[in-house]
Amino acid sequence: MTEANTIVVDEVFPHEAGVIWEALTSGELMARWMMPATGFQAVVGNRFTFKTTPAGEWDGTIQCQILEIVPLARFTYSWKGGDERNTGYGSKLDTIVTWTLSAGEGGTRVRLVHSGFSLPKNEVALKNMGDGWKKVLPRLSATASEIRGAE
Repeated sequence: MTEANTIVVDEVFPHEAGVIWEALTSGELMARWMMPATGFQAVVGNRFTFKTTPAGEWDGTIQCQILEIVPLARFTYSWKGGDERNTGYGSKLDTIVTWTLSAGEGGTRVRLVHSGFSLPKNEVALKNMGDGWKKVLPRLSATASEIRGAE
């Protein structure tokens, strides 16, 4: 897999890994920084969905399944959606989202890798989601700040 079909966002947040982990693996908290997840449980094999703007033949449902959980270190799930009959926004998508946490200077390094975009078919999704993830990560950090403030 090449970087051309992968989104990577890598930032250091001024929070402990446990606080970020809680925000990543709680459906209630996930709804604050990303979008509501229906059926979410942080258990390997669990299937859940996100809902976004429909397009063409696609109803806007993103099908996910948790593939890996390494507490306080790595959280991976599939991210599938779209429809074969769509071009551009809403094209068929079969990707993987991996969150990795590690020690960073002044906090926790959060690395998001969203991989598996098929080009040129998923070119619009790659661009839109690349821009989107860069907006989502600061909301994750803000949610972690709220958790820390509530402790």
